[in-house]
Amino acid sequence: MLSTRSKRGGDTGLAIAALGVVFGDIGTSPLYALRECFAPGRGMASSESNVIGIVSLLIWTLSLIVGVKYLGIVLRADNRGEGGILALVSLVGNSLPKDSAKRAGVVATLGIVGAALLYSDGIITPAISVLSAVEGLRDAAPSLGRFVIPISLIVLAFLFPFQSRGTARVGKIFGPLIILWFLILATLGLAAIIGEPRILAALDPRAAIRFVIQEKWATFKVLGSIFLAMTGAEVLYADLGHFGKKPIRRAWFALVFPALLLAYVGQGAWLLGHPDQVSNLFYRLAPEWFRLPLVLIATVATIIASQAVISGAFSLARQSVQLGYWPRLQIRHTSDMTVGQVYVPFINAFLFIGTIALVLGFKESGKLANAYGIAVSATMFMTTCLMLYVATVIWKKGLWYILPLELLFLLVEGAFFLANIRKVGSGGWVVVAIAAIIFTLIKTWMDGKRLFGEKMRNYRLSPEVFASSIGLNPPHRVPGTAIFMTADPTGVPKALLHNLKNNKVLHARTILLSVHNLEVPRVEVDERIEVQELDAGIWKIRMSFGFSEIPDVPRQLRNVNIPGFAIDEMDTTWFVGHEYIVFSRKSGKMSWVRKKIFRYMFDHALNATDFFSLPTNRIVELGAKTEL
Repeated sequence: MLSTRSKRGGDTGLAIAALGVVFGDIGTSPLYALRECFAPGRGMASSESNVIGIVSLLIWTLSLIVGVKYLGIVLRADNRGEGGILALVSLVGNSLPKDSAKRAGVVATLGIVGAALLYSDGIITPAISVLSAVEGLRDAAPSLGRFVIPISLIVLAFLFPFQSRGTARVGKIFGPLIILWFLILATLGLAAIIGEPRILAALDPRAAIRFVIQEKWATFKVLGSIFLAMTGAEVLYADLGHFGKKPIRRAWFALVFPALLLAYVGQGAWLLGHPDQVSNLFYRLAPEWFRLPLVLIATVATIIASQAVISGAFSLARQSVQLGYWPRLQIRHTSDMTVGQVYVPFINAFLFIGTIALVLGFKESGKLANAYGIAVSATMFMTTCLMLYVATVIWKKGLWYILPLELLFLLVEGAFFLANIRKVGSGGWVVVAIAAIIFTLIKTWMDGKRLFGEKMRNYRLSPEVFASSIGLNPPHRVPGTAIFMTADPTGVPKALLHNLKNNKVLHARTILLSVHNLEVPRVEVDERIEVQELDAGIWKIRMSFGFSEIPDVPRQLRNVNIPGFAIDEMDTTWFVGHEYIVFSRKSGKMSWVRKKIFRYMFDHALNATDFFSLPTNRIVELGAKTEL
């Protein structure tokens, strides 16, 4: 057992690493959030009452949504240590009555929508973060302004390949750098506040209320920009499995929140004294001699900012695959100490290509800001709705106890969502389009897999009946063990029937092995494997994994400790079926186009040998056709 000192040291180390991964996104929002509130297109004059009111609205919303909701409440809704919209959906789904198929379908749809939205956010965040930092060159060194796009592309080209080193290494490298960044934010903000102490009126929440009452519907003009300061909150929850609750909370309250508070209030102080200097607002807080070094530091900080959504997308991808929302992908564990730290090459490449396309298409962070926020605000709203169920049904909290706070969250987040929806026509359509495409792909995969399963069940032969028939009419038996992988534990795999029909032999020990993905992060050791002995030397094994685990099947088989059951790896052959999908003339329950998409995804999914870590030199693959 670890000592108290070593535990504290470990939590401190994780807190520092969390700074470099979890809080990068929200930590670089001062580069553009307040600036966009007073951008010319918003029609909001930088008068004293407006500046104080908007700053007050920003910092109190940040406190409520991030500090109270996510850090105080949502992080408690972990699914055995895992966070994020899919972990929350599975937590709710597991608590539903078994006969409530309709409600389960609604919850699953929320999970698909939330996953699609967060994937789209993972594309736009690196683009706007890096662009907003590099654009500081136009103020610090105007002669270098024409190189903003090329430099941004170079930074992104460095960032994504670096992901293969793993979250732990990235966090250790970026953690100390982001500490420097937050200290700079605090210092620049504090210096500006000392020069214009009038801005301290923004610390009074009544200033925010007065602004909303005064501006009424015009408040929606700036809510979409204010929300830019909150965009890292949902990813913070998704990264829970990487670091844990305590390190994340410790990092926020000890450093991140105080630094952000000083940064935003400091920018407001600058605007009070210089109401006409809105462009590149963040960089104006620094003395001229420090602006060019600040651009370099900010660029490094935005690389760190992108890390939050990228690592969150990796966690989301791992959960999606294990829950059946996505085809099998190559997933690499990057830490022997922390289960949640993974690297997904396909998702990394997908985000890289999408981010580069956005930088080349929008060219300015101000234009990208119009596309930013829709995905996260929608996901935040869904998280609040699911949390109402968790609090009342799972935590058994009284409705009178939780409803007032939940209604407050829904009111605030609903307003943010409506404000962000206004930006669809001026760039937000990109996020909606990306999310719609991803939603269609996920839904197509799930529907296609369901139809495929129904088709396979039409040819199902019970393992018990098969074993009895073998005992009555035994074929030629050859020595050794044969393991037949099957997706359906209630049926005999096609590969076994084809092998028996064509080769007319059966191994002395024949195992029907099915792998099941449960809606929990990790499966307990004593619940991992179920073994059932049938007749004629035939065994059934059911192996279960959680959505945060890598399904290493041979390794788990070595842990089977049942009298009379032992597997000699050198005398074992693995049989894997390879299905080829052909289409019927009738479209059936899926359109022709969606069937084509499903077949492409099916054909290009990671093969079972690699996904289940099967020994490549002991594999026999048997093909069969299935008509949809």
